Amino acid sequence: MKTIIKNTFATLLLLSLSSTLAQTITGRVNTIDNNPLESANAVINGTTISTTTDKNGDFTIDTQGKLPITLSIQYTGYKTEKIYLTAIPSTPLTIILKEDNQLAEVVISSRRKIEKAQNVPIPISVVSGKQAEQAGAFNVNRIKELIPSVQLYSSNPRNTGINIRSLGSPFGLTNDGIDPGVGFYVDGVYYARPAATTLDFVDISQIEVLRGPQGTLFGKNTTAGAFNITTRKPSFIPGANFEVSYGNYTFLQAKASVTGGLTKKIAGRISFSGTQRDGLIDNVATGKSTNTLNNLGIKGQLLYTPTANTNVLFSADITTQRPDGYAQVIAGVAPTQRAAYRQFNQIIADLNYQLPSTNPFDRKIDHDTPWRSGQDLGGASLNIDTKIGEGTLTSTTAWRFWNWDPSNDRDFTGLQVLAKSQNPTRQTQFTQEIRYAGQIASNISAVGGIFFIDQNSHTTGTEESGNAQWRFSQSTTTSKWATPGLFEGYGINTDASIHAVSAAIFGQIDWTISEKLHLLPGVRYNYDKKDATYNRSTYGGLQTNDPELIAIKKLVYSDQNFAKNTDATDFSGNLTLSYKPTDRVNTYATYAKSYKPVGVNVAGLPTVNGQPALDLAVIKPERVNHYEIGAKTTPFNNTIFNITFFNTDITDYQTNVQAAELGVNRGYLANADKVRVRGAEVDFSVTINSHFSINGAATYTDGKYIKFINAPLPLEETGSSISFKDVSGTSLPGVSKWAGSLGGEYTKDAKLFGNLGKFFVGLDAYSRTEFSSSPSASKYLIVPGYAIFNGRLGFRVAEGLSAHIWGRNLFNKDYFEQLLPAGGNAGHYAGVLGDQRTYGITLKYTL
Repeated sequence: MKTIIKNTFATLLLLSLSSTLAQTITGRVNTIDNNPLESANAVINGTTISTTTDKNGDFTIDTQGKLPITLSIQYTGYKTEKIYLTAIPSTPLTIILKEDNQLAEVVISSRRKIEKAQNVPIPISVVSGKQAEQAGAFNVNRIKELIPSVQLYSSNPRNTGINIRSLGSPFGLTNDGIDPGVGFYVDGVYYARPAATTLDFVDISQIEVLRGPQGTLFGKNTTAGAFNITTRKPSFIPGANFEVSYGNYTFLQAKASVTGGLTKKIAGRISFSGTQRDGLIDNVATGKSTNTLNNLGIKGQLLYTPTANTNVLFSADITTQRPDGYAQVIAGVAPTQRAAYRQFNQIIADLNYQLPSTNPFDRKIDHDTPWRSGQDLGGASLNIDTKIGEGTLTSTTAWRFWNWDPSNDRDFTGLQVLAKSQNPTRQTQFTQEIRYAGQIASNISAVGGIFFIDQNSHTTGTEESGNAQWRFSQSTTTSKWATPGLFEGYGINTDASIHAVSAAIFGQIDWTISEKLHLLPGVRYNYDKKDATYNRSTYGGLQTNDPELIAIKKLVYSDQNFAKNTDATDFSGNLTLSYKPTDRVNTYATYAKSYKPVGVNVAGLPTVNGQPALDLAVIKPERVNHYEIGAKTTPFNNTIFNITFFNTDITDYQTNVQAAELGVNRGYLANADKVRVRGAEVDFSVTINSHFSINGAATYTDGKYIKFINAPLPLEETGSSISFKDVSGTSLPGVSKWAGSLGGEYTKDAKLFGNLGKFFVGLDAYSRTEFSSSPSASKYLIVPGYAIFNGRLGFRVAEGLSAHIWGRNLFNKDYFEQLLPAGGNAGHYAGVLGDQRTYGITLKYTL
């Protein structure tokens, strides 16, 4: 009886809402067997208005005054139903979806409207939140295993670079003085610092990765591509998800999300994510493991719908990370061209020191300086969407911050060479974007807007020598280097800051010349201004008036200060021609002129005759000319096959140089005259039948320095009679010729504990060939190619309890993600190790 009363009340309430809210459509989505379909998409074609069905298959969607409309109902494995409406129905719709064994029609919002990815003339990869969860991809570093065109390198959160097609960030250690070439957006908010990509995903709906320059669609200019990440929005229909994962190395991850209506016009959502894990590397000096995970994130959202045509979304989030982590192990020793007494093995022999292991994959270190990688990130944003005419006006206002609190052992040994290496940073940013997207004529749609960002970065660092510094820095045979206490406690205090302002006007139109032919021109005008100050002063060590001892100390650290300001304007744009000869083939060709803004060095400059090389303080902007042709095809039912060919030429390529001088923290920026990256990409998806599907992607990339005559010396040439080298014609760092991913999943209807759902088993593989890990190719800093395999097995339901077991790096492959020379270039170099085999179980409960 209670059930009858409850269902009757719910029906009456639904009918009441449909009659009182004149702009609202309600309905129910069922299978042909009259079973409700949860999480089916309801989309108003040509707009960003969409919703999903609840556990009963019910949905409510606000038309925002648009009539007539075409309402599309989509669900994976079922044929899409389209309903044309000229008026608001007086009773709820009933939609029956028929199983069709077809691929899901992936929809995206990167062009500020809901549209099928296959119809968009941009190479784009899409990973749904559910796909990411199933693959265990809880951050961007793991997304790269699903999208081989993406590369992410991270020796710690600050020193993180994210690239697409091997372009975007200089390979190596991050310098705050340049802008990333890959845009990173979450719910329309631009995240300026690469450290944001290390965050655990919280309540992700979809991840769209656009490849190639995107400066006419997004607020911040991007020369290599963009991540467009959307999270789940508040819903007026109550719902909740709870998830917990357990694994080896005491891995524990918990996620939760709760949503529902607070009033008739306000809905809320709160989401939580927490991750912990023991370390993967043993520190034999402390007896503890290091490289732990200790992450906590929370996000809250309020959705206010004052009218049928306006949505106001307020979001706030904060994430804390407190790992004992990011230690690197010594991976090898390169003989340099320095004198015999300056070779690493001779140095440690003179100090009676032995490495804990000469095999990096023993995963043993004896570092005496603690590794600390604490960071806090967060912010708040206000997004307002309002319908005006045949389009939507959007305002996105946001403030974000990043606090970085590190400690590193940059000599990678148990010796007191560098007793301290700490450069805490605080970065804040304010962004404002106002954008209009919609139909401006019967055959022309457009996106246009303005963007502004103001950001400040302030670093207060300390680097201090220990009692073994003299031997590693010794560059002459005088015995005075060994003067007791000369270097102990000798270091530098650094105060560096950057104030950067950028403003832009951008826009792109889509002109439908005919049903099959589209022309898409886009333009952008940008202004960038950067003010930088750098001031460091020496302290400590042996206090002496001996000029020879003072000169020796200055060979290691010296005072340095400078101030630079620079500004620039740029006009860029792109032109795309799209031709769709049949419903199954969509071809396109693109030319883009893009750029990366001017840069400044704020991590110390190399010295010439004891004075900083001020000509390196300002770095020229990159100039990009990009060409691309591609085809998106559906050669057979249930099959997608896409292919792209691209060529990117860059003048004044911004690269990062690891200096031999200890006082040049994280390296310094320089310009390579010209580089070229070209290649091809393919991706495909096949639904073989209702049980089995496969997907894959592959990329070929050829990246070269066309001209770079003043490149830094490779590690093994340190100490030669020249200071720079012509590396024209050699490979860019971080570029694998080949990379690919391949995955498949088998599903079968099943029942567990009385719940109807699906049994599934899946396997994913990711591989890449060798690549250089140094700005100037060194035979010792070549990362060998590798392949890893991940798998999962379990049972999932739309409502109730789902469970699956998972394993990552199933064959326990030993591999490096990056190789880095130690501070001072004594010959030894360290490796960022890929994770060994991990496994566990995930339980998820959905209400």
